[in-house]
Amino acid sequence: MRLKRREDFERVRREGVKWKGRYCAVNAAPQQVVPSAVRVGFVTARTLGRAVKRNRARRLLRESMRALAPAIAPGWDIVLIAYPALAVERARVHVVRDELLWLLGKANLITETSLWTPTTPQRGGSMPSSTDF
Repeated sequence: MRLKRREDFERVRREGVKWKGRYCAVNAAPQQVVPSAVRVGFVTARTLGRAVKRNRARRLLRESMRALAPAIAPGWDIVLIAYPALAVERARVHVVRDELLWLLGKANLITETSLWTPTTPQRGGSMPSSTDF
């Protein structure tokens, strides 16, 4: 499911915790109503560029979340905020997915440990690098 209402975005920002990466940030807050499936909202500001770049950033984040959704603990509202590096560096979907996996792992939202094997080779750091593709 998606977060759509302004009140929901503001509540996650106000009550949630934020984790930052190179391409995006993750805000997460427990759902106030009866916990259900994870709800995700996407923020792509005009600082990313024109509509084409913002839409591409949204597609990359949405596809990455689609791949990771079964492994995320239910009962959370998550807001993904795209950073300009996502549009400028022409990031690939597997790099964005690895970073999102890293951020969700830092937030303790991943329930399956089998996903902790990144799809790209690591070069000495714990976070995926943009040079790994």
